Parts: sequence; structure tokens; C-alpha cells
Amino acid sequence: MRVAIMQPYFLPYIGYFQLIAAVDKFVVYDNVKYTKKGWINRNRMLLNGREDTFSLAIRNAPDSLNVCEREISPEFDREKLLRRLAGAYRRAPHYAIVFPTIEEIICCGESNLFNYLFQSIVKLSRYLQLKTEFEISSDIPIDHTLTGQDKVLAICNFAHAKTYVNPTGGVDLYSRTAFANCGVELKFLRSLLMEYKQFDSTFVPWLSIVDVLMFNSADAVNELLRTKYELH
Repeated sequence: MRVAIMQPYFLPYIGYFQLIAAVDKFVVYDNVKYTKKGWINRNRMLLNGREDTFSLAIRNAPDSLNVCEREISPEFDREKLLRRLAGAYRRAPHYAIVFPTIEEIICCGESNLFNYLFQSIVKLSRYLQLKTEFEISSDIPIDHTLTGQDKVLAICNFAHAKTYVNPTGGVDLYSRTAFANCGVELKFLRSLLMEYKQFDSTFVPWLSIVDVLMFNSADAVNELLRTKYELH
């Protein structure tokens, strides 16, 4: 059993889905703090040959609240965001195939931030034909006062994980020895730079998965998901 654990992000970049594809079970943190300057509710698209940020508007609330306690603002205009994405990608080769799924995700009526993000991650994963099992962290019967590596190991223990896979950005956060002592192999996934044609623009890397889907066939995306990374 290979396990990965991540907080949710809004239409994240392809590396997030490479991590999902690399494991049997993907646990999404709902009981972690919402970070204002992170990527939980925003991402980047290609607009007129340059990167441009798009986001979910979040209702004002105390910084102490977890992601699962935050709400999308009633002022968030789903149709406006769809129009921005449509304007940016209408001429993309796979727009007609991909846009209905993006429309379904964005137009979801869910107001809870976590639930909104979780449904989007699952729907995109199923669109990409990934068979990975999803689980929400607070549904797992562990001591949720645990933090960091201790919490990850508790989740791995419950899931009977043989391998835990983490993005390479967390290499300084975890100890291979500590994982090995619990019978779990620790692996890190590093996404490799991948370049594809974006209209006639100079390539802009690491945009939202929306960008990848708009410019690549389903078969090409699946190839990127399974080959353009390293595990170490």
C-alpha cells in the first residue's frame, strides 16, 4: 500500500496529480489551518502569453480556523471565473473536450471551502482515469492533536502503508529512519520540467492542471502523469 497525504488546492498543478497517480490511497487534510498566502484557493493560468492568477473568494474569518471551517464567499462569481478561463483557453486544441468538466467543478454549489476543493480534486482525478482511493484526514481514527511527522506516521499506520510518498519539497521535514522504524519506506516525488505547445507563446511552466489539459490529449496527459517525475 502506497500512501500520500496533502492539503487541498484549487485546480492544482500537474505535480499534485502525479502524486495521486503514484499511490494507492491519497489522504486530503481537512483539519489543517488555512494559509492566506498559499495555493489553497488560487492558481495560475495562461493569459495572453503570460501567467495570470485566478482564485476563489473566501469569506472573512479568524486565521485560527481549519480549511474545513472556512466558507466560500457568497460574492464569489463562478460565472465570471468561467468566462475568464474560457477567454484564456477557447482557442486551445482540447478546449471543447475539457471545458465541460471544468465548468462542472467551478459551478459546484458547495459553500464549504474544503468540500468544494475536495470534489474538484476527485472529479479531476476521475476525469484523468486515476483509480486512487481518496480519504479525508478527519475521518481517520487517530489522535488528531498530533502534528507533522507524527501525524503522518499515525495515518500511515492506520492505512497499513508500506510506502509513504511526499513531494520533494518536504525532504527536510521527515526522517527516513523514523519511517523505517515504523515499517514504512519514505519516498520523495520530484516533478520533472515538462514542456508542451501553448499557442505560439514562450512556454510558461507549472500552471494549473487546466492548462495541461487544454493543450494535451488525454493520452498525452496520462503519459506525463506516469513518467515525468522521479522517485527517490
